[in-house]
Amino acid sequence: MKGKSLLFLSLLLLSCFNVFSQHTYDIVFPNADRDQKCKTCFDAFRQKPKEVKFSIKRNGAKLFFEVNDKDWFNTLFVNSGDGIAVDIVVKDRYACSEESIANTQLRGFLLKPVYAQALKSGLKPNGENRFNVFVGSIPEGLLNDEMEFNILFLSNKNLCQYYVIYDLESYAWDLLDMGMYLDDLTYDTKKIESSTGEAYTIRNKTMKFIIPFQKNKSNYSQADIKPIYDSLRLTDFNIKTIDIKAYSSIEGIPQRNIELQELRANSIVAALQAFQKSTIKTEVSASENWVEFFNDIKGTKYDNLSNLTKSEVRSKIEGAVSREMEPILKNHRKAVIELELEKKDKYINETPEQLLVRFNNAVTEDNLTEVEELQNSIFEKIRSRETSYEILNKMEIPLQDKFVKVFNKNSAYKYMNDFREAVIVYNELQQLEKLAPKDAGVKYNIAAVKIKLWRYNAIEVDEAALKTQINALKNYGIGSGLISRMMVNYHIIKAENYMRSRDYANKDKSVEYINRNYKNFPLSDYDYLSLAQFFSFYANTDLAVDLLDRKARSIDIDEDLLFYYLNLTLINPKLTKDSDYRTVLLNAVNMNKERFCKLFNAVEKGGVTFQLLEDEYLRKTYCESCNN
Repeated sequence: MKGKSLLFLSLLLLSCFNVFSQHTYDIVFPNADRDQKCKTCFDAFRQKPKEVKFSIKRNGAKLFFEVNDKDWFNTLFVNSGDGIAVDIVVKDRYACSEESIANTQLRGFLLKPVYAQALKSGLKPNGENRFNVFVGSIPEGLLNDEMEFNILFLSNKNLCQYYVIYDLESYAWDLLDMGMYLDDLTYDTKKIESSTGEAYTIRNKTMKFIIPFQKNKSNYSQADIKPIYDSLRLTDFNIKTIDIKAYSSIEGIPQRNIELQELRANSIVAALQAFQKSTIKTEVSASENWVEFFNDIKGTKYDNLSNLTKSEVRSKIEGAVSREMEPILKNHRKAVIELELEKKDKYINETPEQLLVRFNNAVTEDNLTEVEELQNSIFEKIRSRETSYEILNKMEIPLQDKFVKVFNKNSAYKYMNDFREAVIVYNELQQLEKLAPKDAGVKYNIAAVKIKLWRYNAIEVDEAALKTQINALKNYGIGSGLISRMMVNYHIIKAENYMRSRDYANKDKSVEYINRNYKNFPLSDYDYLSLAQFFSFYANTDLAVDLLDRKARSIDIDEDLLFYYLNLTLINPKLTKDSDYRTVLLNAVNMNKERFCKLFNAVEKGGVTFQLLEDEYLRKTYCESCNN
C-alpha cells in the first residue's frame, strides 16, 4: 500500500550560521560554549532509540509537536528553560530566479518558544503510540503559502538542535517472493493499484534484451527483427506486452532526438507484431541517454563535462567534438526491450465449461499430457477473468499418486490468486503430503504457505520446528538459494515480532542475519524494493542504501527502486555533491520527470521537502529540469 512509511523521520542539522535579523525572543545562540550549554540536550538525543520519531503536524492554522515515545519526550524537557520553537519556512525562498540562497540557520518566520512546563502539561495521546502538544499558530499572512516547519530544540533557552522534517514516499514492506511450484517455480507480480488495495497476478514469462540503433536510422523491418525473434525461441509463445525504453545519444536537438527514438521504438513494435495475430499491448518511452554519457566520460579527457549543465554540454560538443566522441556516443543509442510472454493455448477458443468437460474426460482416460494442457488452459481462463478459481473445485480428480502434481497445481494456483484461501490451501497440501510424502513441490509449497500464514498470525507456529522444516527441504532437492530465501523471510517475521514487543536487541540480530544472507540468492526488482523498505522501516537506512546503490546507476533500473533510492539518499550532502550522484538524478528525470520534480514539494504536498534545495547540487539539477 502506497503511503508514508517513516511518519516522524527527521534530519539533524548541526551547522550554525548567522541568524536572520528578526525577533528571536529569549533564545540564546551559543558559540564556543555550545557543547557545555547543550550537554543535557545532546545526551538525550544520543540516548534516543533510533525507533523514536517525531514531527510537526498542522491542523488548520495550529501546529502540534508529535512524538511516538512519551518517556523520551520527558527526558528531553527537564529544566524550565528546555523547550521547542518552530521556524516556518516558505518555498519562495528557493525560487530558481534567485542566484543563491542566504546561508542562515533560521530560514523563515520564528514562532515564540514553548517551554517545559507547557509542553509536559499539554502533551495528550493522539492515537496508538502517538502523543502531541500545541506549539504555535501560523500567522495569517502566511496561511496560503507553501510552507514547512523546522524545529528548534532549546536547552536552558540555548539553541542546541535545529531539525528539518522530511518524509519518504514508500510502500508497505512485504516478504520476499518465495513463489509456488506449479509446473515449475512460479512467482507473483505485486502491483500497487491504489492507496487502499493491492493486486497480485501470477507472473508470465518475461525476457529483456537490448537493440542498438544505427545513427540516423529510424525504420526496422521484419528482416531486421526476425533473427532476434528466432533467437528468443518464441514459437511456443505469444508476446503479450512490450515495454520499450528508447534512448538517444545526447548531441543534437533534444526534441528531434526524442521524436527519432519514438519512431525507432514504434517500428520495432510493428515488426514484432507482424509475427503474430493477437494484438501486443505496448508501452513506449523515449529519452536522451545522459546517464550512460556521464558514466562513460568518467576518467576520460571529457570528464570535465560532468560539472556542466545539459545545455552547456551540448554547446561544448557541437561539430568536431561530437564526431570525435562518436565511439562513445554510438553506444548510447539503444532500446531496452522487455517482453511479457504467454504460452500459446490450443484451447483458447473454448469456453471454461467446455474445458472442464474435456478435463474430466481426460482424467477418466488417464491421459496425463492432455490433463496438464487443459489444466493450464483453465488457469488462463481464470487469469483473464472469464471464470473464477471456483472452477477448480469442479474438477473430478481421484486422490491417487499419479494425480499429485495436478492437485498440487490447483492448490497453489488457488492460493496465488486469493490469499484468503491460504488456510484452506495449507490444509489441502498437508493432506496431499500424506499421499506423496517425498514430493518436493508439495513440501516446498507447504513451507511457503506456512511462512506467509505465520507472518499474518493466521496459524500457530512452532518457530524451531519451522526452521527445521525449511532446512530439511534440501533433502528433497530444493536448492540452497530457495532455502536461504525462506530463512531470510523467517527472520523478517522474527524482526517484526521483536519490534512489536520492543525487543530492539534481538530485532537487530534478525536484521543482521537478513543483511548477511540476502546475497545468497538472486533478487527480483520487487524483492529489492521490498527488502530496502524493510530495512528503512526498521531504522536501518544505511543497509537499504547499500542494497540499491549499484542498481541506481543503470538505465534499466525499475522506477520504484530508483525513486526509493533517491528518497533514502537526497538528504546526504556527501553523496549529492559527488558527480556520480548527478547521474542518478538525471536518470530519475529521464525516467519520470513529474515524479522527480514532486520530490521537492512541501511535505504536505507529497514531497520529501523543498528544503532539499538548500543543497546547491540538488538545486542545480532541480532548476535545470523542473523550472518550467
